[in-house]
Amino acid sequence: MHSYLLLFLTSIIVFLALSKVHKKILNKFENVKVYLLIIVTMFLVSCLIVFPNNTIDAALNGLMTWANVVLPSLLPFLIGAEILIGLGVVDFIGVLLRPIMYPLFGTSGEGSFAFAMSVTSGYPVGVSLVSKLRQQNLIGKIEAQRLVSFCSTSGPLFMIGAVSVGMFKNSSIGSLLASSHYLGAITVGLLFKYYGRTQSVNKIDNKHNKNISFFKIALSKLVCARKQDGRSISKLMGDAIKSSLESMVMVGGFIMIYSVIIEILRITGIFNFLTSLLNLLFPINLEPKLMEGLISGLLEMTNGCKLLSEASNASIVAQLCSVSFLIGWSGLSIHSQAISILSNTDINTRLYMLSKLLHAIFSSLYCFVLYRIFFKNKIIVSFLSNDISRSENIVGDWLNNLRFSISLEFAIIIVIIAISFFVGALYDIKSISSK
Repeated sequence: MHSYLLLFLTSIIVFLALSKVHKKILNKFENVKVYLLIIVTMFLVSCLIVFPNNTIDAALNGLMTWANVVLPSLLPFLIGAEILIGLGVVDFIGVLLRPIMYPLFGTSGEGSFAFAMSVTSGYPVGVSLVSKLRQQNLIGKIEAQRLVSFCSTSGPLFMIGAVSVGMFKNSSIGSLLASSHYLGAITVGLLFKYYGRTQSVNKIDNKHNKNISFFKIALSKLVCARKQDGRSISKLMGDAIKSSLESMVMVGGFIMIYSVIIEILRITGIFNFLTSLLNLLFPINLEPKLMEGLISGLLEMTNGCKLLSEASNASIVAQLCSVSFLIGWSGLSIHSQAISILSNTDINTRLYMLSKLLHAIFSSLYCFVLYRIFFKNKIIVSFLSNDISRSENIVGDWLNNLRFSISLEFAIIIVIIAISFFVGALYDIKSISSK
């Protein structure tokens, strides 16, 4: 422990020495955050030099997670969403689902597409789609802020497959985590409906000419959007693949970086120090493993959930509520990805972070209530070894994840279109009967 503190103090001394040499340059930085950022960066780089084996293994684990799980799970959704936006299908769906989305969330129907894709695929697809819709001016600034508050969710593949089955060895936990997670997101969306009401915003008009069918309006919108895009199918597909791969490489980079940071915090004893400090400041007698999982999960969700599942001395309800909190929060790793994506828009990232904190709180509350009412006598967790080792059949797992993602994407697109047709038909029937 003393050697780690010595390493940290050395980083500070080197920084102060540089500040003396380059005093004129450093005087321009008046913000304390700049100095802290430099010190932290120097400390991390020093750890990379001192602990090369640990950090390389951590980076490799992050890379394997990205390649085997994240890439095949998210890439089809990103490519498919880009193509659907370019073809005008999102505009078509938006017209038909407008009467539902605006009363509930204060957004246009296009938001239903972003929410559905986020629910089925996971982080950070929802944020990416909202960013695309805003960049193409399909939605306004206020509407985009409302959308991003509840369209940033985890996917069922992670909650049911990775957490429930892989970590807790109990498939019934997945339905509890998923239901509390999505209820939390919807609650945040209902709250953010009131965001920006005092500001000037183009209100979405739900009224339409009763002599014109909803389907005709939707088809007209689709044709106009396609003409406005103007790209050929081959060009559209090429751009979609290129843009999606760029996004996936960025996601992979963040996963590797935070995997290394978490490993550095672990081997230097900073995690143990923070756990002891929090127990001292908040004497609520939480199990150390539970506290360690929460701290780790604030940075990176998956590692935090795994540590929480191993906290066998804690009650199962405390474990599940903590896991639900972390999945709703999503971790600084995913926040970094989302903020990087949103940097190309005028969406307020601080409000986005606030919405994720609210999502985490509501999700954990829903998890507690649903557990007490429906799952208390159904969940019996086995605390056998839940170490998720690398599969021997990597190619097979990769292809299975890819097939599942593609099948799920096609299924959700069909469901969205079916619901859109149903809602449009209802409003057309209502218009005819009211004549």
